[in-house]
Amino acid sequence: MSGPPAPGRRETHAEWLALLRLGGIRLAGGAFVLWAVATLTFIAMRQMPGDPALAILGGISPTPQAIAEVTREYGLDQPLFVQYGRYLSDLLQGHLGISYAQRLPVSQIIAEQSGATLQLVAASLFTTWVLVLLWTLTTTGRGRWIAGIGATVETIAAAVPPFWLAIVLLATFAFGLRLFPAAGSDGVRTLVLPALALGLPLAGFVGQVTREALVVTLEQPFILSARMRGASDWSVRWRHALRHSLLPGVSLSGWAIGALIGGTVVIEVIFSRKGLGRQLYQAVQSQDAPLVIGITLVIATSYVIANILVDLLYHIIDPRLRKDDQ
Repeated sequence: MSGPPAPGRRETHAEWLALLRLGGIRLAGGAFVLWAVATLTFIAMRQMPGDPALAILGGISPTPQAIAEVTREYGLDQPLFVQYGRYLSDLLQGHLGISYAQRLPVSQIIAEQSGATLQLVAASLFTTWVLVLLWTLTTTGRGRWIAGIGATVETIAAAVPPFWLAIVLLATFAFGLRLFPAAGSDGVRTLVLPALALGLPLAGFVGQVTREALVVTLEQPFILSARMRGASDWSVRWRHALRHSLLPGVSLSGWAIGALIGGTVVIEVIFSRKGLGRQLYQAVQSQDAPLVIGITLVIATSYVIANILVDLLYHIIDPRLRKDDQ
């Protein structure tokens, strides 16, 4: 007969159950957030000035009969709560509708444009963490002046508006020095300036919280023990202090991904890149309600999923949180 599971196995099993329970709670909260976003977007688009039928018909001069036919075809003559119910029903079935301006399924447009946006977000997040790790590990705890300069640079970077930085980067490195292309979405070189415009201000925010955590970590007894064993300063920072200092930055990365996706709206327009951000800007201008709602929901979904994954990763990295959840 097999005996009861070992205490270590029971603890591991309980920790995974706690993570699954936490994931379920976060998923339920995420579903509520998506419903709220969908509802608010629907109301906002219905409150925009102008007749949706005119946006559907495009730039032609429609006759009253054509307007009436489109209004009836799209159910715009029905009460608002009926339109809202049909809208939610379509969303639950995965139907995002047809773009008014492009006459294409919204899901097709999103699928075609999301690749460029994901590339930009990934490049920006990579740029953010490279800058954060290099700068904080190099300047934190190096003396009053060096640490002060490091903290000042992070504060300035966090205060720089991405759109202003994008214009400066364009003027300097694209039009002035001609080191990088000013527009386009093809190739790695077209990603450099947009990724810097999004990643540098974000690195200021993430760097500030990482620096504070690193300062506290470097004062812990286990750091002193590592130094007494003869470990080099860089080894102590990289191998011992970094893991404990990353938790606040990792937690902030969920918000960071949402901020990056939202920031692509301006950056993709400035650099004339393909992507969801530029499509959203053009859809708002043309009152393309299905496309606006579809892209908004995709951005909100990405933000929710990123925060759920970061929250779970936070609990995996820090065992103390897993024990608190049991």
